[in-house]
Amino acid sequence: MNLPVVMTIAGSDNSAGAGAQADLKAMSALGVYAVTAITCVVAEVPGKVSAIQPIEPAIVAEQIRLLFEAYPIAAMKTGMLYSRDIMERVVGELRSQRALPPLIVDPVMVATSGDSLLKGDAVAYYKEALFPLATLVTPNLDEAQVLVGRSISTVGELHAAGLELVDQYGCAFLMKGGHLRDQQARDLLITADGTMSEFRAPFIPGVSTHGTGCTYSAAIAAGLGRGLDLEAAVGEAKMLVTAAIAGYLRWQRADGKNTDALHHFAGILGD
Repeated sequence: MNLPVVMTIAGSDNSAGAGAQADLKAMSALGVYAVTAITCVVAEVPGKVSAIQPIEPAIVAEQIRLLFEAYPIAAMKTGMLYSRDIMERVVGELRSQRALPPLIVDPVMVATSGDSLLKGDAVAYYKEALFPLATLVTPNLDEAQVLVGRSISTVGELHAAGLELVDQYGCAFLMKGGHLRDQQARDLLITADGTMSEFRAPFIPGVSTHGTGCTYSAAIAAGLGRGLDLEAAVGEAKMLVTAAIAGYLRWQRADGKNTDALHHFAGILGD
């Protein structure tokens, strides 16, 4: 027996709610074999990032090289890349492949807590080198605003920004509208020919999780790795992340506050 192999290139989140750990859960839930190339070790819990230790860029590149050598990678995603030095080595390894599998780029810039996860000089390199390799880029509202250089406050403005980014970089963009705080979380998939598909789910208030973007992009990569087309993969991923939020886990801390986490297997386990 074997399964499609999907790679994530991402940071390690010790709380396992985001980063490579969230990617592993989402990919496993959707029936693929997940492998990882770790870019950073992050000391993080929901609501706080206290320390980031980047991995030596050559080691990041070697992880990617070995995985391509050992496995038939069916799809892949990038998450937290942190610095231009790491990004350059990642891009170099991707460009060295004879045939690059479908690539989802989650342009991780800021944690849900507000802590920066990307050095400033790396944003330009996303645009210059990584987006041109992507099948799909999945910015949240804050990241989309950085990429287009203006504020976005409506679904119409989100659509216009997506069209602009697709025209500029030539790949599909999934413009995530959850941070608009409407009654529905609306995401817009805009393909390279300008076609738009909309994905909706009820906005779930009162839940303070992190890692939804990681989970979403990992689930899309898993769908593509299993042979789904892009629209179907996004639709499946939207259902998984919605179920993971709705079925959230909660623990009470010693200070009386709550710690929430996505339940990546909620829909599958029937919880």
